[in-house]
Amino acid sequence: MKNVTQKKNGSAVEKMFGENVFSLKTMKKYLTPKTFAILSATINNRLPLDPKIADEVAGAMLTWAMSKGATHFTHWFQPLTGTTAEKHDSFITPDYKGGVEMKFSGKELIQGEPDASSFPSGGLRATFEARGYTAWDPTSPAFIKEAENTSVLCIPTAFYSYHGEALDKKTPLLRSIDALAAQVNRMAKLFGVTSKGVRPYSTMGVEQEYFLIDKEYYAQRLDLIQTGRTLFGRRPAKHQQMEDHYFGAIKNRVLVFMEDLDDELWRLGIPAKTRHNEVAPAQFELAPVFEELNLAVDHNMMVMETLRQVADKHGFVCLLHEKPFAGINGSGKHNNWALVGPDGKNWLNPGDTPHDNAVFITTVCALMKAIDTNAGLLRASVATAGNDHRLGANEAPPAIISIFLGDQLADIIEQIEKGGATSSKGKGVLEVGVSSLPQLAKDVTDRNRTSPFAFTGNKFEFRAVGSNQNCAGPNIMLNTIVTDAIADICTDLEAAVKAGKKFNVALQGVLQKLVKKHKRVIYNGDNYTEEWHAEAAKRGLPNLKTTPEALAETIKEPAIALLGKHKVLSRTEIMSRYEIYKEQYEKIVKFETGVALDMAKTLLIPAAIRYQNDLSQTVASLKDAGRQAGQTGVMLEKVSTLIDQAFTTAKKLEVVYEGHSLSSMLAGMVELRVVIDSLEEVVPRDLWPLPTYAEMLFIY
Repeated sequence: MKNVTQKKNGSAVEKMFGENVFSLKTMKKYLTPKTFAILSATINNRLPLDPKIADEVAGAMLTWAMSKGATHFTHWFQPLTGTTAEKHDSFITPDYKGGVEMKFSGKELIQGEPDASSFPSGGLRATFEARGYTAWDPTSPAFIKEAENTSVLCIPTAFYSYHGEALDKKTPLLRSIDALAAQVNRMAKLFGVTSKGVRPYSTMGVEQEYFLIDKEYYAQRLDLIQTGRTLFGRRPAKHQQMEDHYFGAIKNRVLVFMEDLDDELWRLGIPAKTRHNEVAPAQFELAPVFEELNLAVDHNMMVMETLRQVADKHGFVCLLHEKPFAGINGSGKHNNWALVGPDGKNWLNPGDTPHDNAVFITTVCALMKAIDTNAGLLRASVATAGNDHRLGANEAPPAIISIFLGDQLADIIEQIEKGGATSSKGKGVLEVGVSSLPQLAKDVTDRNRTSPFAFTGNKFEFRAVGSNQNCAGPNIMLNTIVTDAIADICTDLEAAVKAGKKFNVALQGVLQKLVKKHKRVIYNGDNYTEEWHAEAAKRGLPNLKTTPEALAETIKEPAIALLGKHKVLSRTEIMSRYEIYKEQYEKIVKFETGVALDMAKTLLIPAAIRYQNDLSQTVASLKDAGRQAGQTGVMLEKVSTLIDQAFTTAKKLEVVYEGHSLSSMLAGMVELRVVIDSLEEVVPRDLWPLPTYAEMLFIY
């Protein structure tokens, strides 16, 4: 990776942006006008690639990649592990004259055949059936990944089995995008929306949260290395309670890292826009400009990899686990979702008079119906072992899925329920009481940081996504449930109009019915409170607190029928994913338990015993000198008691570890942690073998 921390001006950034991406702008320089036009149409309109141009495109990509120092290419894909995968092949081809030449064919560009046997398939195929295929996704541009003294051409691809089942995250995401586009076009036709030739699509902007800690501390923490989170560790006296880290001045060492990170992301065509300190010490956030959903998902996967690489170069380790430190804020992704129609407009932009904006209101009602009807599926899309530690804490939305609309929209929804919206609450201005400051335009909605699905002006922010997740999963579900809601609305409108009703009358009736049925999912208050949990239970909203509970929603017949109806996932693919995600959860809980036992028995309890020996010798010396042991004896008794408790608790956890009760393992780890953390409180720092929270969380 290049060192790009030197000073630069704005024009240098403009020149740098996208220099490692085979974008349409770059393609135009390398392709004939005819081929460029065909490929542009393929990308913009999602048409099948014309095989006649494949060789020319591959040759152009080769020439460009070699100019960037690339000697290898890889089909870059997203298997069901939740990460990315790649197999590098060189461009070298023997010339049968004793030398080689660099070649890259259209066939190599379009299709690859990695061994699929070692990727999770959930029973889609037997282990001996190893064949799998990768297929080029031209809507996500190829890019150059740089490392020290090497560059690789990465070609985003889908990954599927010999029989055509999706083995990845991208394939069903693309299917959901197609399904959504079809129903949005149907709705546009009903509303008389003039098409500008734009294929409808959803957009996404991902606010990525992460922690940075010193590499030297990370190397001393087996729990961080193997699980991504600290299984032991006391919260320091000072952590985030002063609320002075959020948006605070960025320390120089971190700022240098962030500058380098931005440069690397800009080179990859990722429009990184915002950077700041987050709530917890050593926690930060990065946010890009919004992009088309499929590209934004690919870019977020690249962001996470780049975060780790750049952190390493600066002596940090980037932690992307949802809850790396107990007792302080964890990390998530804020998945900002919007919908663009065939008119090229954002259908979640209310305009100046939202009550007159029929498309906007109908889209909001479609979302309301989608989320109320399919709350379990949406919750399941963010269900992971890591996210279970975060959801519901005072930093993240609860597992109860609800919608925040804000005052203006909530008022309009109430009017619709009563018979029709005739007015909108105005934006107004903010009076701040200082004559030298200008009047500020007031937004129509506040930001509700406690809501899992909040309207924030021209988009909905799905805040329950975990920081380490591939965003494809949540957006597959979001696209699909919105697709189904729009389809039902269109069916009802078409039937009403066919029966002789005027369109506006029919629309009012359909929306009124939707609001009455699904308004229970709207909640504009504080989602953290016990009162809301009680109220949600009264309303009949599901509260799926754990991953196993949530995943079970995906294999219920209505969910299988929904995903199959829109050709997003077949029954077989759904069942395979359920098995994969269930097994991943079980494995994580199991190996976390193993790591906790290993650390307790071989590292932490022995450290406490050393201190116990020191105290015992001191007490014996005092008695030999004819003195009372006093507080030293009290401390010896306390340490001895805690050591006994630690042995007992560890033994109890060992028994559970040999069994299969995941809930008992989770409870046992918590119980063991309480005892070990109590020992950390009394064992001298020079004897305690782990870096403490106080050391890891404060970067100097």
